Amino acid sequence: MFLTISTTGTPERPATDLGYLLHKHPDKAQAFSTSYGKAHVLYPEASPERCMAALLLEVDAVALVRRGKGKGRGGAPDAALAQYVNDRPYAASSLLAVALSGVFSSAMRGVCTARPERAAEPLPLRIEVPALPARGGPELVRRLFEPLGWTVTVDQIALDEQFPEWGASRYVRLLLESDGRTLAEALRHLYVLLPVLDDAKHYWVAPDEVDKLLRAGEGWLADHPEQKLITTRYLSRRWSLARAAMERLELVRLAETDDSEVEDIDNAVEADSEEEEKPTPLAVQRREAILAALRAAGAARVLDLGCGQGQLVQALLKDVSFTEIVGVDVSMRALTIASRRLKLDRMGERQASRVKLLQGSLAYTDKRLKGYDAAVLSEVIEHLDLPRLPALEYAVFGAARPRTVLVTTPNVEYNVRWESLPAGHVRHGDHRFEWTRAEFRAWADAVAGRHGYGVEFVPVGPDDPEVGPPTQMAVFTRTEKEAKAA
Repeated sequence: MFLTISTTGTPERPATDLGYLLHKHPDKAQAFSTSYGKAHVLYPEASPERCMAALLLEVDAVALVRRGKGKGRGGAPDAALAQYVNDRPYAASSLLAVALSGVFSSAMRGVCTARPERAAEPLPLRIEVPALPARGGPELVRRLFEPLGWTVTVDQIALDEQFPEWGASRYVRLLLESDGRTLAEALRHLYVLLPVLDDAKHYWVAPDEVDKLLRAGEGWLADHPEQKLITTRYLSRRWSLARAAMERLELVRLAETDDSEVEDIDNAVEADSEEEEKPTPLAVQRREAILAALRAAGAARVLDLGCGQGQLVQALLKDVSFTEIVGVDVSMRALTIASRRLKLDRMGERQASRVKLLQGSLAYTDKRLKGYDAAVLSEVIEHLDLPRLPALEYAVFGAARPRTVLVTTPNVEYNVRWESLPAGHVRHGDHRFEWTRAEFRAWADAVAGRHGYGVEFVPVGPDDPEVGPPTQMAVFTRTEKEAKAA
């Protein structure tokens, strides 16, 4: 298996910086042992103007067979010839993807202590793969790489060039070019998409492959138009893992939505309003209502579930009565932004001891969330597909079981009051639903009854006599009997 990565440079920013980024010196040919053979890194060309790094993977067919994955795709275990004679030593596949992550692990993470500014800098890149299995042909190759900003040149390889009447093989020659792409991004694209195109893996796909996929796909997979195909093939069509991965990707996509877009709609006012004083934004009114409800409940240890970029966590930190605040979100990007918003790296020790940010999905039970006084789901439930609500319900009310749970969600009846919102539209494109007051009450009453809570409803924002408030909030409190049992 063979792959090359090339870049160009200038005297001020020489192309040979590629050696620093890959952590492999251009003047050396290096070899690395893998579970299935030996990986070689060499530089066919290395000058300030142009530098090319090559990864050559020599596959040990015997070692591959001994690990149980050497037979050809669909080959029977007793077909001895098929076990040893196949395309694995020659065509890029998951074997090459694993070698990429092992040999260039620091580069894939974007780590370069010698040239940190270059690691974060987009480079002109050219990547060539001479033989790549492509189950789906050149069209699928383009569908996978072009949405990521690559210029794709893909040529299908004939079964035998001397006999063109035999037709084309399932292999292609691939050339990827980009004028501005970080090396880390490029390596992560290859790590995921090479085995996707092969549609086969040389090792057993365990549940931890979901985490590997999401790490490599951070920043691009959640919005990729072929997300479902990529996820399904990468996880070897293990449907339970694929579903879990796609649910987490959907939550990532929602979390990465610009909060300002949501608040712009929530805070809509007429452009030619004659009011001299600007009204309090609905997002601020919502946080104030949540804080008031938490204080009334006597909560000291609070969970912000689906904390996003940390606006509520920041407000909670300003009140010393909240002694422990935990923000939970599925998106590492959102948590990173929240950390910056809160200035965690510069926060004093006493203040820092009050706050914690955790990555986690609200669709699954999490023992880290047990034992808290209160949990807040602020503008979260409407971002989930309705079939996923029972899973969230059980994770929060059935497993975590805080004494108090606050849930806020838009009141769809109020939408007619937004001058800027077209009729029949929800407030944000990511909302899967928006409930009327009756629908929200019916859901909340059912949840409370199933899990031993009482529930009260609080309007947030101006309570219109005809259509109600813009935001509706349910305050769930564990019944005395349930509280004693807990």
